[in-house]
Amino acid sequence: MSMEWWHWIVGGIVLVLLELVIPSFFILWFGLGALLVGLLLLVAPGFPLAGQILLWAIASVIMTVLWFRVFRRIRDKTRIGTAAGDIIGEIGLLVADTAPFKHGKVRFQRPILGAEEWPCMSDAEIPINTRVKLISVEGSFLKITRA
Repeated sequence: MSMEWWHWIVGGIVLVLLELVIPSFFILWFGLGALLVGLLLLVAPGFPLAGQILLWAIASVIMTVLWFRVFRRIRDKTRIGTAAGDIIGEIGLLVADTAPFKHGKVRFQRPILGAEEWPCMSDAEIPINTRVKLISVEGSFLKITRA
């Protein structure tokens, strides 16, 4: 049996569309692997069937592994409290002053736990436009001190 380039393209599209019906975020990568093999056959039509299946399996597994490594890293850093140890010590700029019983606001250069600005609190009075250091995450507030 010989597989034509359009067989792979149609199979890839079916698998990508199947991802919409069965949201596993896993089938998508096998569909993209089939599309890759279809495009390869369009360019090099004499590619043997065993090589096509091997290329499809390898490409699909590589894309799946790479996606879940990247996805897991991003997901862990956007949930409050789950990655607090990774952000302790970050330096930010106070954009609203804070005091022991007054909440302020701190801004970071890059998003911390999914946001650039966070409500914060401090044990001492800190004026606006002061560089501050993150010392802990307490609920939905960041505890800071002067940098």
